[in-house]
Amino acid sequence: MTTYDETMPGDPWATLEESPEDNGSQRKAEERSWRPVDLTDVLNGTYVTPEPTVGARDDGEGLFYPGRTHSIVGESEGGKTWLALFAVARELRRACGAVYIDFEDDEHGVVGRLLAMGVTRDEIRGHFAYLHPEEKLEDLDKAQRDRGRSDLAAVMEDLKPTLVILDGVTEAMTLFGLEIKDNGDAARFARSLSKWLAGYGAAVVEIDHVVKNAETRGRYAIGGVHKLNAITGAAYTLDNRTPFGIGRTGKSAVMISKDRPGQLRRKGLSRGAVKGFWYCDLVIESHGAGAVTASLPVPVEGGEGGASRWKPTIYMDRVAKALTGGPLSKRALRSAIGGRAEYVDNGLEQLIADGYVSSKTPHGLLKSYTPPREDQ
Repeated sequence: MTTYDETMPGDPWATLEESPEDNGSQRKAEERSWRPVDLTDVLNGTYVTPEPTVGARDDGEGLFYPGRTHSIVGESEGGKTWLALFAVARELRRACGAVYIDFEDDEHGVVGRLLAMGVTRDEIRGHFAYLHPEEKLEDLDKAQRDRGRSDLAAVMEDLKPTLVILDGVTEAMTLFGLEIKDNGDAARFARSLSKWLAGYGAAVVEIDHVVKNAETRGRYAIGGVHKLNAITGAAYTLDNRTPFGIGRTGKSAVMISKDRPGQLRRKGLSRGAVKGFWYCDLVIESHGAGAVTASLPVPVEGGEGGASRWKPTIYMDRVAKALTGGPLSKRALRSAIGGRAEYVDNGLEQLIADGYVSSKTPHGLLKSYTPPREDQ
């Protein structure tokens, strides 16, 4: 097996202008994509529902779906790269290939973290490829574009990775002259790079930033909404609880903000319309500069960082007060309370789940609600 390192020339964006033959059967299939899809497997019951088998939390349940695209978003230093590299480490330890295409850090930071988590040098040499593209596509002549395209294809065909990480999607789009707020450019990026890589059967994971305003960010990464809409697997949002750092233990909650195949949500804990589903915690315990213990513990209802800290008590209180005058529909509640509709819905859902409000519309109070003293 050929081993690749950061010195490889590689320009994944060169796939924008490739011919249908460049990626074998995948591109040939796309060439005839307007023909009817064969529904035999679906109709005869032999279709197999996608399962997340790449990466794993501590109980063995997977994080990512093979052949689909995913995202990890969160604030700076919230653990995005740690979560991605935790999944990489899982794959390397089971002798599966992993590719890391980095638009932000360098090989020292990425490989250093893998070593700190206990991945061996032989596992990295034999099953890991690191790429750090720096050229704009329009700066390359055709011969260079061809080399970049073939370099990336060679990595995918030789390693046959189960996992590909794209670290720094916003930086990648900017580097290649794409507007991060333009949904058309977001779709172009997903189609030409992320989905192209997923066509090799790997789980592709994009790492991105959230918008600065915590009140308005919702489930989305910075930029166009199509970044989330284009995801074909799962999207995770990290909510930092305890800062990460040398000599300390950091923790972030890993929330599912999108799960297109639908196999992950049932393995997590619901936190309402705004928060989504709590899938696990990312815990990084630093033992100094050279070693860490990383884990993805399963969430426990009511445990540390659990239900009491996740409940939207402010909006639960507002919804309960609005219902003291009598039953109201969801639309009427939104009008009476004001603010973002999804926050009102989240408060209502939690009150229903806790038995304070009836589930049928118009919704009425079943018992009085008093918010926790710490949230008043």
